[in-house]
Amino acid sequence: MTSSAWQKSSYSGSSNACVEVRSANAAIELRESDEGDVIVHTTPLQFADFLQAAKAGEFDLLTTTP
Repeated sequence: MTSSAWQKSSYSGSSNACVEVRSANAAIELRESDEGDVIVHTTPLQFADFLQAAKAGEFDLLTTTP
């Protein structure tokens, strides 16, 4: 399988509690850095739609306020 290296957000710092992403064989793969054996596969279009929705705040109701 040809793939690129895993990347994580610069906002994560040195924390291992983050989501990592990479492109692999015309797909997008996501995983949690502390659970590297669980990988979610999606298409570039679906991932772009997800990112746009997240930036627009469509998932804000799913977060908890301390």
